[in-house]
Amino acid sequence: MSHDSVPATETIRPDWAAIDQLPTLGLLRLMNAEDHSVPVAVAGELERIAAVVDAVAARMARGGRLVYAGAGTAGRLGVLDAVECPPTFGTDPTLVVGLIAGGRSAVTAAAEGAEDRTDLAEADVAALALTPDDTLVGVSASGRTPYPLAAVRAARATGALTVGLACNRGSALAATAELGIEVEVGPEVLAGSTRLKAGTAQKLMLNLLSTAVMVRLGRTYGNLMVDLRATNDKLRHRARRIVAEATGADPAAVDRALTATEGRAKDAILALLADVDAPTAARLLTSSDGRLREALRLAGA
Repeated sequence: MSHDSVPATETIRPDWAAIDQLPTLGLLRLMNAEDHSVPVAVAGELERIAAVVDAVAARMARGGRLVYAGAGTAGRLGVLDAVECPPTFGTDPTLVVGLIAGGRSAVTAAAEGAEDRTDLAEADVAALALTPDDTLVGVSASGRTPYPLAAVRAARATGALTVGLACNRGSALAATAELGIEVEVGPEVLAGSTRLKAGTAQKLMLNLLSTAVMVRLGRTYGNLMVDLRATNDKLRHRARRIVAEATGADPAAVDRALTATEGRAKDAILALLADVDAPTAARLLTSSDGRLREALRLAGA
């Protein structure tokens, strides 16, 4: 794709030129019908996404970090995915990081000019002091936004793994990164508004990437969020349900185990299933790199 060409996500569909004259229900039906095409487009890239998941998980198992870099909607989605990892998977806040052009203030206030600032991307990447065990994922609908492109180039120079997520084929971002994923969603119903189908595709890709990586790292037990951080009443109730589901224990036993393990669901499950005390459960999990199935094997349960 040349710099002067218009990416598919920016093209204008003449047959949609009168959407402002549609009845509300007709407008919504058109948008909803277009949205249906997004999961299909993502499905076409699952093999590439799987390769990225395995590569990222291998590096994170060695202590590496996962970093997203984007501008506008793409940047906000990266920040969203990053900040949701600690409560969902019990990760340290520095393990999954979201970089957005214009800094954190750009999450809640548009900073459109920042996406052209390659110097900001280079500085943001330099501040992380990336290593070869880290991964930086550049995210851009067009695949040619300067900020994520510069971030990928800067990350490659450190030896970190680089990934380019774009919503157009033949993107500069995928070509610049070591691994590329291009989910072609086509024109938007509102021409050029890539917070629509492109944004949905990016959210789906980030969901797949981070969730599958955390599953590979043993941050779940089956489909249970055993590493969640129970920091409010809702999550405390969820932790009880998770421990009960995993162990079949009665409510009183679940509460005792969670109290003994200071609310750590994974430790409580191990303590109940292996019939060990909380300190032993903690030691077994440390010995198994936090993988509950391996800890159960070590305990002979």
